[in-house]
Amino acid sequence: MNLDDMYRDTILDHNQNPRNRGHLERPNKTVGMLNPTCGDQIELELLVADDKVVDIRFAGQGCSISMASASMMTEAVKGKTVEEALALARDFKGFLTGTKAVQELGDLEALQGVSQFPSRVKCATLAHNALEKALTHDVKG
Repeated sequence: MNLDDMYRDTILDHNQNPRNRGHLERPNKTVGMLNPTCGDQIELELLVADDKVVDIRFAGQGCSISMASASMMTEAVKGKTVEEALALARDFKGFLTGTKAVQELGDLEALQGVSQFPSRVKCATLAHNALEKALTHDVKG
């Protein structure tokens, strides 16, 4: 199996078996976003306490790239501080646009091929943009 196949398998796995999909019982931050270019939509629900992302869930619909990216992102930020979660979102977007070299993104690295298709970068970054909005704006659950 080559690297492209491994990345493709990771994306397919997260799309078909999404992690953290659904709703939280008592989120204290909720944000929805839409990618008007393709119609992907996402709603993030977070429980943030003591400056940490205690729990996070997503709901929505969209292409396999946006849904897999949301699944990977929720796994990556759960348990992180708000600052670490924001850094991850920004690093990932920089990674896809080629403006930032990144050390370690875990499963999110499987989306590196998306950078070759600028219209798909919006799909891959939708959940990350929602995360940034949820953590930097006064949004309520």
